[in-house]
Amino acid sequence: MELEPAVRKALRFQRYDPQPEIEGVFYQPLRKHRSLEGSFMEYLRLQGGRIEGLPIAFETAQISLSWAVPGRINAFHLHPKRPQDELWCVLEGELLVWLADVREGSPSQGTRRKYLLTGEAPGVLHIPTGVAHGYKAGSRGALLLYAMNSQFDPSDPNEGRLPWDYFGAELWEEDRG
Repeated sequence: MELEPAVRKALRFQRYDPQPEIEGVFYQPLRKHRSLEGSFMEYLRLQGGRIEGLPIAFETAQISLSWAVPGRINAFHLHPKRPQDELWCVLEGELLVWLADVREGSPSQGTRRKYLLTGEAPGVLHIPTGVAHGYKAGSRGALLLYAMNSQFDPSDPNEGRLPWDYFGAELWEEDRG
């Protein structure tokens, strides 16, 4: 098909390549049972503090909730003082989550990957120690439920912060395509 030269020059095609894997990160969809009266979903099934049904051993030490207003960017942070793995699940709204592997010597060192977590199609996202993580809340905001295998210590916080745009401000730009 013949196109105007200016249109041909400006035209771009979206790509659907698979996203790169980050060592130790996994996403596991959850089953949400729906009916006219409401819905039900299991988040985690515990046996003696350990979570059943995950591809890794995970002993829960703390469960927390975080509310994000629409458009909120909470990025980037990691837990460098003590190991702290996290399991994230969005219950309401949506989060655009970016992960970046900053572990020295990791097979996926330097890899960045995004996930869209939503309350409509909930799942569990495992974020291992040494993977920087951050999110941007969608237009309805979001309610994030997360489990950690380490407890927060206010006398010695284990939350290192990087600038929100450390891995590039374009990560958080609105898709206007």
